[in-house]
Amino acid sequence: MKKIFLIFLAAVEIVSSCSKNKDVQCTSVPPATIAPAAEITYLQNYITANNITAVQQPNGVFYTLSTQGTGKSPNVCSSVTVKYQGYVLGNGTAFDSTPSGQTTSFTLDGLIAGWQLVLPLVKAGGTVTLYIPPSLGYGARVSASIPANSYLKFNIDLVDVN
Repeated sequence: MKKIFLIFLAAVEIVSSCSKNKDVQCTSVPPATIAPAAEITYLQNYITANNITAVQQPNGVFYTLSTQGTGKSPNVCSSVTVKYQGYVLGNGTAFDSTPSGQTTSFTLDGLIAGWQLVLPLVKAGGTVTLYIPPSLGYGARVSASIPANSYLKFNIDLVDVN
């Protein structure tokens, strides 16, 4: 009988500790990285040469907000549902996208700094284009088909925020 009681207590403890973990608040904060002046200048020149109207963030990310959206804005702890296409600037090579007609979800704090810094400015239903310097993207790392120190462009439809 004592064994059954001890097993019961252990099970209660496990269940209660799991429910406590659900209440843990996200402690992530947006990255504080600021792109070097040379990276910002490169993006300024690209945007000017291509007649793009874009807003420059103090950290060095540029963005064009096509549609603001009317839903909820994410924070760095939010799960976002998006449709997107990612390109390497300069050669225009597409390196990733959501399949046609589909969406994908991410927790914002698990994405590159450029996304974390700009997506909170958009509401669900909005569309934004990001121009991201290497230091706020993948930096010196090679990531799949993205060369090291690549400048990136993302077209993002923010479908939903959870």
